[in-house]
Amino acid sequence: MPLSGGTRRGIDTEAVRVLLLDLDGVLVDTRPVMESAWHQVREEHSLDVPFEDYERHLGRPFVDIMEQLGLADAEPIHQTYSKASTEASHLARQFDGVPEVLHAFAAADWRMGIVTSKPLERATPLLAQLGIPFAAVRTPNGVGRGKPAPDPIMLALIDLGADPADALYVGDMAVDQEAAGRAGVSYVHAGWGYGTPSSPAPFVAESPKDLLRLVDTGPFLEGSLL
Repeated sequence: MPLSGGTRRGIDTEAVRVLLLDLDGVLVDTRPVMESAWHQVREEHSLDVPFEDYERHLGRPFVDIMEQLGLADAEPIHQTYSKASTEASHLARQFDGVPEVLHAFAAADWRMGIVTSKPLERATPLLAQLGIPFAAVRTPNGVGRGKPAPDPIMLALIDLGADPADALYVGDMAVDQEAAGRAGVSYVHAGWGYGTPSSPAPFVAESPKDLLRLVDTGPFLEGSLL
């Protein structure tokens, strides 16, 4: 049975299949880290902005979040947040089932990459713990605009030598869905993450292991699962 409307194209075992993933809220539960860091930001910078307001904009680069919150002088705030995040990094935990899912996709010859708004220096230790050699990692440290612009997804596809029609992007925020749509890439929403999908309703995976339904799926057409 197809995962969404339409007729699935016959599977070509030689086709390139690409799995791109967000990091926070998809592979690793970093909410305790972010909440602790934001508490430190509020104290040091005397901000009356609750964590829930910050969390609402997750998925965007930090500077963009500051703009969304109407906060000036983003750089010193970012420095505080980065330092506090590093100090609280021990609070991060992989979501249940993530290692098994990643190994299953790797064993099925999928090319895998990360597209995250977390800076590279904070993403690298988390990725190392996953034990998977991702072939592409795109963060705000590189060129291009951040999500919801399609740039980081498209750049990851260039890194992997793949077309948008052959890729899936798994995210947990509306900006992830928008970025995937603008890049022409099929989107899968991580129902265990921090946000809710927007319209049109995407395929929702209820848990990391639910992604295993997609291992033998593909290639893909026109940005939707077929």
